[in-house]
Amino acid sequence: MRNIKISFWSILIGLTLLWVLANADLPDSLTFIAVRKLLVQYSGVLSIGAMSVAMILATRAKWLESWLDGLDKSYRLHKWLGIAALVTAVVHWVAVSGPKWLVGLGLMERPSRGKPPAGELELGAIQTFFHNQRGTAELFGEWAFYAAVVLIAIALIKRFPYKFFVTTHTLIAIAYLVLVFHGMVLMRFDAWLQPVGMVTLLLMAGGVVSAVLALTRQIGRSRRVSGTIETVRTFPAMGVTEFHIQLADGWKGHEGGQFAFVNFDRREGKHPFTLASAWNPATRKIMIITKGLGDYTDVLPERIKAGDAVTVEGPYGRFTFEDGKQRQVWIGAGIGITPFIARMKELALTPGMKSIDLIHSVKERLYVVSCGTGAGFGGLRGRRCQGRTQSGRSPGAAEPFTSLPARLRFLRAEEGSLPPSAWRTIAAFPLAASSS
Repeated sequence: MRNIKISFWSILIGLTLLWVLANADLPDSLTFIAVRKLLVQYSGVLSIGAMSVAMILATRAKWLESWLDGLDKSYRLHKWLGIAALVTAVVHWVAVSGPKWLVGLGLMERPSRGKPPAGELELGAIQTFFHNQRGTAELFGEWAFYAAVVLIAIALIKRFPYKFFVTTHTLIAIAYLVLVFHGMVLMRFDAWLQPVGMVTLLLMAGGVVSAVLALTRQIGRSRRVSGTIETVRTFPAMGVTEFHIQLADGWKGHEGGQFAFVNFDRREGKHPFTLASAWNPATRKIMIITKGLGDYTDVLPERIKAGDAVTVEGPYGRFTFEDGKQRQVWIGAGIGITPFIARMKELALTPGMKSIDLIHSVKERLYVVSCGTGAGFGGLRGRRCQGRTQSGRSPGAAEPFTSLPARLRFLRAEEGSLPPSAWRTIAAFPLAASSS
């Protein structure tokens, strides 16, 4: 989170400082029109700059993931920059259109177009070409702005189905390319030879390349591997389905806690799923566990069968377990247990020396499993714990657990031996285990 905030504010503040440097010589008279021109240029630089970085982040570049500590963090910064681009674009639009509205309302006279600012460089054919494109750039830019507002709103409103969001979100790349043309033509020409123009040009170049990669569906292509569904296990009472996938050559391995984009159906597109298995290059198999929590995951068990072809892209994410600490506390709610299943499978292959507390909350039971370095599943040692509600009643006889932090104060551990075979049952399917 810290790197996200640093990156976000560094981009906005950095562009602001560069713009101030380029506009240090303010107009002699700060009239309404003069201030409006400054605001148009400033909001335009911020908007296209934020949108350019957001486009670059959409490429899922590995070096960006390392800096931001995971693709999920990268997407969060992508979202923040998208919101910043939307807000500054609206400000830009109001600043551009404001005088027209005021003239239409009779509140001000139509301003006359003056001569180019004193000192503006005359660069012959290039500048003349840009000047001749102003009308087209203004028209196209306005409509691209309207399209971008709608598409960004769709991305932010969670009511829209995931498939619709993914399909429409790619269209932002088209709007972005039009806005780059708009910015190239309408940015003050002498600014291109100043730091603000050079940095903006570099950001737009990176954004254009990223937009083309998105439109040609090249993003993540080098990390895609084909596979085949080997087995499908369903647990209807819990709405849980377990998929075992045999991968072809090309998968570079993964760590517990990482995720991948899995494409079961080309018409549906890829969806992110946590990898719930340890990587073994000898078998080249992965496992994902899904729970029916939406339109797609609800029908997934009915559509997918053994033998179906899939495409897996990844791995992504840096939710890994190597923090140098001797004791760890794992907390997972419902299907959120999956990264811990993957890690436990890794420990089964290569036992560690950490002391681990696993807390898994479900609707009717709360289990805390303390893992030591003794015998058992992956060299782990377990004990079963029983949750207590505030009234002191067992969760099975009282209301379900709905607030994990509030309930943890009332946990009471009960010592008892837990056979290695029970680890997988409790970790993956606690509701089934609770009946024992």
